[in-house]
Amino acid sequence: MRVYIAADYKGVLAKKNLKEYLEEKNYQVLEIGIDNKEIDDYQEFAFKLGECVSNDKDSFGILICSNGIGMSIAANKVKGIRCVRALSKEDAYDGRCHNDCNVLALGSKQDIETLKEIALTFLTSPKPDLERRIKRVEAIIKYENGEYNEL
Repeated sequence: MRVYIAADYKGVLAKKNLKEYLEEKNYQVLEIGIDNKEIDDYQEFAFKLGECVSNDKDSFGILICSNGIGMSIAANKVKGIRCVRALSKEDAYDGRCHNDCNVLALGSKQDIETLKEIALTFLTSPKPDLERRIKRVEAIIKYENGEYNEL
């Protein structure tokens, strides 16, 4: 499974550690090719990773900044992206199983072991299988494509 990963300057170390961990678990981890600066802007990483995941339907993305908030907001502006900011394994599971999220946003303020647990939970959790959850995701996609007529 392909996993795109990117981080702003506050998430560089967490990205490195998480990439190594996921590669040990046999994931193909692709770093997004934007050079980090002493101070950089998280949205650049989120947009570029979002485009990669949107164009590679069988992939996932992981974004890391200080707290994950900005990355998740920016990533969710990319068509085809459903990004969950997860602070726990439960958040990651719900993002996948309830909302079919394809991008995970993490905060580098959490310890690396917690980030590993969250990321692995996200990547191994199933897609929605209950009809009501599937319909909700389909409605979000329709709205995003300008096809939602139920308002």
